[in-house]
Amino acid sequence: MNSFGNRLRECRKKKGLSQNELAKALNTNHSVIGKYERDDVKPSIDAVKRIAELLDTTVAFLAGESEDGFVFEDKKMLQRLKDILNLPEKDKEAILYNLDALLRDAKTRMAYQ
Repeated sequence: MNSFGNRLRECRKKKGLSQNELAKALNTNHSVIGKYERDDVKPSIDAVKRIAELLDTTVAFLAGESEDGFVFEDKKMLQRLKDILNLPEKDKEAILYNLDALLRDAKTRMAYQ
């Protein structure tokens, strides 16, 4: 299983940040980031939340509780999903039914291109 440090390093590199750049964004020293990545030191939950936000991932992914580090980068899409979640169940089901049909059609078109 990947440790916090390994997941942190993976996300930092995927984001294209150096340890120095991440440290500056967190108002700390690059040596602290190195210690996190080597699992020498465990950050506070507040630090983990901030790191997850900066690296566009989740606390659950960094902590090893989830294998999915995906976070919506498309803020408009995320807002749409939040709007759907706040609808009455009947409306939500209707929207998701139609969305499923549209996705299925789009995937079929892509398969034949």
